[in-house]
Amino acid sequence: MLSAQIDADLTALNTFGLPARARYLLRVRSEEEARQAHVFLAGRPGGVPGSSVILGGGSNLVLRGEPLDIVLKVEIPGRRRLDETSSSTSVLVEAGAGENWHDFVRWTLDQGWPGLENLSFIPGTVGAAPVQNIGAYGLEVAERIESLDALDLASGEFRQFDSAACRFDYRDSVFKRQPGRWLITAVRFRLPLDWQPLTRYGELACELAGHGFNDSSPPSPLQVSDAVIALRRRKLPDPAELGSAGSFFKNPAIEAGRCAALLTAHPDLPHYPQSDGREKLAAGWLIEQCGWKGRRLGPVGCHVQHALVLVNHGGATGADILRLAASIQNDVFRRFGVELEPEPVFV
Repeated sequence: MLSAQIDADLTALNTFGLPARARYLLRVRSEEEARQAHVFLAGRPGGVPGSSVILGGGSNLVLRGEPLDIVLKVEIPGRRRLDETSSSTSVLVEAGAGENWHDFVRWTLDQGWPGLENLSFIPGTVGAAPVQNIGAYGLEVAERIESLDALDLASGEFRQFDSAACRFDYRDSVFKRQPGRWLITAVRFRLPLDWQPLTRYGELACELAGHGFNDSSPPSPLQVSDAVIALRRRKLPDPAELGSAGSFFKNPAIEAGRCAALLTAHPDLPHYPQSDGREKLAAGWLIEQCGWKGRRLGPVGCHVQHALVLVNHGGATGADILRLAASIQNDVFRRFGVELEPEPVFV
């Protein structure tokens, strides 16, 4: 039965640790409770898609501080293999949207099903992963998602999305572009059994080389996962100790001509060719060149190890985060003429 908490404190439910409250906090633990949440929402004045907030692990969220009406906290459990027939090339695995993402990744590896190891140690839930199209160390989750189930909070009907219907893009999807409409309940992943380590990302390649791995002596999936965990632990703060939402800005993609002009003035600028002819720049490098790495602005600032990570040093509000983000964006634009776009969802 769907449970509703009245006047709920959301501070502990977002990894930034920002203060906010919800008039109703509904904990959704099954498809049936998702339907009940739709009925509850439909019965509220103004209860239309977008009027509620769908919450997973709260790791990609900036709460502005205004009181919220209805928050749907997705906690649907479950993980299983679906295709029990023998296959030498892949395995199909399903997880409930409320499963912890990192725990799910490690579970797949423990079962002998590789393919998600580069996405280890990313905070959040399975259901939130496709919304953001999470990615790290040369892999995006869109490359592994076969399909997912989601409830349309407008109609109360369930729909199955294949990967193409999710309209994935860089840190984007149809679910992110239609906030509050789709409540994801389960996600299915096609994982390759004819696995080869994905180590083209320079930082990961260096980490693995430091442990003696190379083309002649490749790492196992678990060893790739361990290397990713080690990298992320060194670079990123533990949200339990220092509130953050991970990487705060997307890496901007600009036209090749503009990139060439920037390289003339800044020859050390990291840049990566894209399939559409544009060049992707390293947002963290741009921010660091503007002097923000380790710098504070009141109770918030940029992490001392990674300029791309904004942190709450204690007592910050959503307004403090927005003020810091705007200051960084302005400085980067003034120096480089490049606009930075935030990754988190502002609520």
